[in-house]
Amino acid sequence: MPCVYISTNVCLDGLDLDPIFADATKAVAALIGRPENFVMVILKGSLAISFGGNKEPAAYTEIVAMGGINTPVKRKLIATLGDILHKRLSIPPARFFLKVFDTTAHAIPKL
Repeated sequence: MPCVYISTNVCLDGLDLDPIFADATKAVAALIGRPENFVMVILKGSLAISFGGNKEPAAYTEIVAMGGINTPVKRKLIATLGDILHKRLSIPPARFFLKVFDTTAHAIPKL
């Protein structure tokens, strides 16, 4: 089950967040190859975030998944989630950071 955790300094009060959840869910499911009903998206706003020494709109995102992550997928996730955050929250792609963690890459081998 992939989990997408989006943290931003943008105030989300009064915004329709459903399109962000829908876009992120669809994108992650398609890129990682999992059903949409297995994708979890967590969105937190109004956080104290400084990026590049200023507090202009920015976001930090983490994705944790069990498999389906490789370098081409990471690149597509960065581009796609960056586009979603720019379109939905006016966060420039250059002010977005993505951390990806594939739990299977760190699994203990069976003996």
